[in-house]
Amino acid sequence: MKRGLPLRTGRANPVRRARLGMGPIGARLMLVALAAALGAAASARAADATFGPAPFSAARPGPAPAGWEFVTLPNKPDKTAYSIVDLEGKSVLKVASEHAYGNLAHVLDAPLVRGTRLEWQWRVDKLNEKADITVKSGEDSSAKLCLSFALPSDKLSFGERTKLRLARMALGTDVPTETLCYLWDDKLPKGTEMVNVFTTRIRQVVLRSRGDPLGQWQTERRDVAADYQRLFGKESGGELPPISELIVSADSDNTGGSSLAYFGDIKLTDSP
Repeated sequence: MKRGLPLRTGRANPVRRARLGMGPIGARLMLVALAAALGAAASARAADATFGPAPFSAARPGPAPAGWEFVTLPNKPDKTAYSIVDLEGKSVLKVASEHAYGNLAHVLDAPLVRGTRLEWQWRVDKLNEKADITVKSGEDSSAKLCLSFALPSDKLSFGERTKLRLARMALGTDVPTETLCYLWDDKLPKGTEMVNVFTTRIRQVVLRSRGDPLGQWQTERRDVAADYQRLFGKESGGELPPISELIVSADSDNTGGSSLAYFGDIKLTDSP
């Protein structure tokens, strides 16, 4: 978030005051009004500490709300289905994948600062039991939430820049420099952190696994800056790049399996 510039305090120049047609009392009144305006602006910034996409709970059943875009690969005919449904009296995002692939993405331009938090609720009603993210043939997820970051590519090694450039040429799209994904997995224990088996541009954290109950809502709160620094900090040199995209995903194309998940509201907050 943008921070306000510090105010200069001290005695006002009487010549400048005269040119403005303002005496000492008028100058004091102006300073009081300015201080009040700045206080109101600060309160507005504090109230606007939550940012990101509009809540799913405010949407009507049907397609994903405005701002979300379905993204897939050219060689993936079967698509993961995303829709707003009424579940237990509340609008949520349904994510159903059956031998399918596809992501639901929302473009952002949000600063990543120390204190940035990602909060959401999700539940998995059916796990893809064939999934195994440690091998390419099993690299599917029943539910995951990802953030992409706009790190300048010149921060990467020559080899990584080359692979990224080739990927962008092959796919005809602007592949993100870095993506961090939080997963609900079937096999790996909670807390597992790893590089994606297909690309080093994606790092993954397993938050939920087989031991967690199915069909029950779970609440997550992540310190995004801390997670980013731990997983990408070495290549970024300690820099915190802007968040460029928020992605909801589930896929089952590599295993031919199926999964069913739901997502509640997703919030990004900027807390000190």
